[in-house]
Amino acid sequence: MMTNNNIGCLIFTLLVMLRTRTTSIVAAGANEVMETDLIEFPLNLEYLEAEFFLWGALGYGLDKVAPNLTMGGPPPLGVRKAKLSPFIRDIVAQFAFQEVGHLRAIKEVVPGFPRPLLDLSASSFAKVMDHAFGRPLTPPFDPYANDLTFLLASYLIPYVGLTGYVGTSPKLNNTSSKKLVAGLLAVESAQDAVIRALLYQRALVRVAPYRITVAEFSTRMSELRNKLGKAGMKDEGLIVPLAMGAEGMISGNVIVGNETSTAYERTPEEILRIVYGGGDEHVPGGFFPNGGDGKIAKSLLS
Repeated sequence: MMTNNNIGCLIFTLLVMLRTRTTSIVAAGANEVMETDLIEFPLNLEYLEAEFFLWGALGYGLDKVAPNLTMGGPPPLGVRKAKLSPFIRDIVAQFAFQEVGHLRAIKEVVPGFPRPLLDLSASSFAKVMDHAFGRPLTPPFDPYANDLTFLLASYLIPYVGLTGYVGTSPKLNNTSSKKLVAGLLAVESAQDAVIRALLYQRALVRVAPYRITVAEFSTRMSELRNKLGKAGMKDEGLIVPLAMGAEGMISGNVIVGNETSTAYERTPEEILRIVYGGGDEHVPGGFFPNGGDGKIAKSLLS
């Protein structure tokens, strides 16, 4: 027969168990929302990559290729078809359709958001290059002028996205989310490796009319991203000091890696500081005149 004390202890135990269970459910719900936000955030860069590569290779973008994926977002500013050789055009077109696939893949998992306003004009890229060199380049850098300038402009894009996926991966709990991010990371990394390999082949070529080598361009762009990101060394050029190369044994740096040759990671805040161009995730600009979209980017706008 239960005493009053036993009944009281049982009720107390049940209440504690109920409270713990409720807290766990609430926490799980919060993680799910955060996970959705983390997966949705990369759409900002995927839109940018899709439009830049589609227009560069084909002379048209998502509004023609997959208008439903834009969700009614505004068309990009200033983007145009680049003057590319058949070989480079073929590679860029492959990248372009891969990015369309990425948009589809992400939107199969999360609701997504409309394409944000993107500034992909030559002047937008010129500002980045001027910032990287600390002086105006004359004439202004034009990413659409030829193979080499387009590849240099492309150097700016997939790598930032892949470091974001590396940073996102350990924060995910859902198996399908992890699988999606792993798949996206694999292809973004491959794109970056192709771009870097093509540029490494031309590392000592001087970019006309600036008389600056491809290697120097890569170093300056990487240094700028490190500076804007404000989180230390997470970016490296095509040729590095021996001590920074793989195992401190080689200066060639086709694929970026840390001291153990594993990938660097970035947070959404770091990424926005870079793509906004001003080192402040609260102040839109650069490639995103009105800022990024999604809960994370919107919550950071001033």
